[in-house]
Amino acid sequence: MSNLSKLNVLMCGTGEYTTGWTGSGASKSDKKIGVVGLTMFDLRRLGKIGKLGMVGVNGDKFPAIRQHLQENIGNVYKDMDTSFKEFPDVGKVDPEAYKEAIDQMFPGDAIIIFTPDSTHYPISLYAIERGIHVLVTKPATQLLSHHSELIAAARKHNVICFVEHHKHFDPVYSDAKARAQTLGEFNFFNAWMSQPKSQLETFRAWAGKDSDISYYLSSHHIDICCWILQDKAIPTRVVASAATGIATGEPYNCDPQTEDTITLLVDWQSINSPTHKGVAVYTASWTAPLKAGIHSAQHWYYMGEKGDINVDQAHRGYDITVDEIGKTWYNPFYMKYSPSESGHFDGQRGYGYISIEKFIDAAREVNAGIAKPSDYDGHGYPTIANTVLTTAILNAGRISLDEKRAVSIRKNGDEWILE
Repeated sequence: MSNLSKLNVLMCGTGEYTTGWTGSGASKSDKKIGVVGLTMFDLRRLGKIGKLGMVGVNGDKFPAIRQHLQENIGNVYKDMDTSFKEFPDVGKVDPEAYKEAIDQMFPGDAIIIFTPDSTHYPISLYAIERGIHVLVTKPATQLLSHHSELIAAARKHNVICFVEHHKHFDPVYSDAKARAQTLGEFNFFNAWMSQPKSQLETFRAWAGKDSDISYYLSSHHIDICCWILQDKAIPTRVVASAATGIATGEPYNCDPQTEDTITLLVDWQSINSPTHKGVAVYTASWTAPLKAGIHSAQHWYYMGEKGDINVDQAHRGYDITVDEIGKTWYNPFYMKYSPSESGHFDGQRGYGYISIEKFIDAAREVNAGIAKPSDYDGHGYPTIANTVLTTAILNAGRISLDEKRAVSIRKNGDEWILE
């Protein structure tokens, strides 16, 4: 791997997951210094990354972002350079600044997209059509038709397109996935994921307008369920229901259409046995209690015909109590922010970091001609092709809520469609 060319990368999005900066200061979540930017800076230090850029909408945010990154990353970790080229310039506001930034790139470069859900499709397509490798956060798209278009475009232009489903690389989840294969036919799956009400302040600009909590959070566990059931079962029917009233009230005052909690009930049909049908329940909320000691409550239960699996990702036997704060559960398996003995960043084994590094490695291998983009579909990675049923379920759930009806999922030739 050391003889592969360095990859030039554009970070698209300047928010919490990229920088740890929310506009009003450092994030109060478990990502206070972000994930994408920190990982990129470290991979550049390790020789995998060449030029770095970052694009947002408002150029006036960059001075504060640069100061935040220098103070909390550059001054904390040894040999960590936090420099990057910015788009748009200070003094400019441009919702399509990503086009200017991508137009300055070359085929074989890469883009990492962490922007509001409704922008994933146009940004990803613009990059793919110019020969740029894409890593896009979940959900890849909001519409199943758009997801199918990205699959076709990535194949046409021979580029990598991954969806940043980092839970694939959580050792507990990946081990559970393997063990589920020994439990026979699928019967039942139940997932819960929530974040505290304070997140509504971070997401107020788009919550209920551009996306919903199911797209934002349930996409994690829907993807895990689809991954476990790959080649075992297919989803056939989705019914959604929602709770409301908290996000739209004081003090959050989100858009009137904002749901608090969304549940999707999904029927699954075995591929190998016509008599075996399963059911899954996926629930997500951003109105969970404050001061629960965790940022994201997240657990799921899987039952097959020969056994079951319980996973609680939020509580891993590691908690710390501080007088002023109370008890907090930490997850260094995701991102480890404490420095190494030498003072360098020491989080390379975290699955948040690994998820991004896997994409960087894949893009470099394709550029070198030692792998094809389609190879990674067969490896079980969260490629755009491997994640199509996640989008199908999410899109069906949104239609079910809006139209108050059940939505069917079926395959028409080589393409999945909703009815």
